[in-house]
Amino acid sequence: MIIKEFCAENTTRLNQLDDTIKRVELCDNLAVGGTTPSYGVIKEAARYLHEKSIALATMIRPRGGNFVYNDSELRIMEDDILRAVELESDSLVLGLLTEDNLIDQDAIEQLLPATQGLPLVFHMAFDHIPLDQQTEAIDQLVDLGFTRILTHGSAQNNPITENITHLKDLVEYADGRIEIMIGGGVTAENYQDLIKQTGAQAAHGTKIMEKKKKMRT
Repeated sequence: MIIKEFCAENTTRLNQLDDTIKRVELCDNLAVGGTTPSYGVIKEAARYLHEKSIALATMIRPRGGNFVYNDSELRIMEDDILRAVELESDSLVLGLLTEDNLIDQDAIEQLLPATQGLPLVFHMAFDHIPLDQQTEAIDQLVDLGFTRILTHGSAQNNPITENITHLKDLVEYADGRIEIMIGGGVTAENYQDLIKQTGAQAAHGTKIMEKKKKMRT
């Protein structure tokens, strides 16, 4: 079964979700790629989505920009994780890199106790990892307990169709150990073809809702 995940900015458009959406990634500030939503937004989104049996993945990102975080920012992320867990998020979305654009294992391990075993998603920071290091990064994320990776297949803002070969390679390497979810240019019109071509298990985007489906109330 293909899992469709809608990327939401706060609670905007949640009342427009159609029956094909099984999961929502909740963010603020999509203009900078998404940051942590507020306490009140997470609380209301969790209430609404769980009534509809839709899973909630909460973004944990203290700011826009790169994915290298200092000690102060890690403390902010830790507190945000605790609040997101308290508010019954179903998974947490985060991405932490070193200055060399490799997985920041030390920083992630620092945050793990706060996650309290909640499923973890590594967001598109993954695409900034050098291509020849991405298979090793998959192994690291599996070992750290991550359950999902969101990837465009490239750090460039190019059509996702140009990244099919690399995305397929990532899916094959992951071999079911971790879910590979494709995003960045994925729409209601193209997600099925992209899933078929890449073998990915899930598709993510802001334009992934079916336009002619009966809307939820």
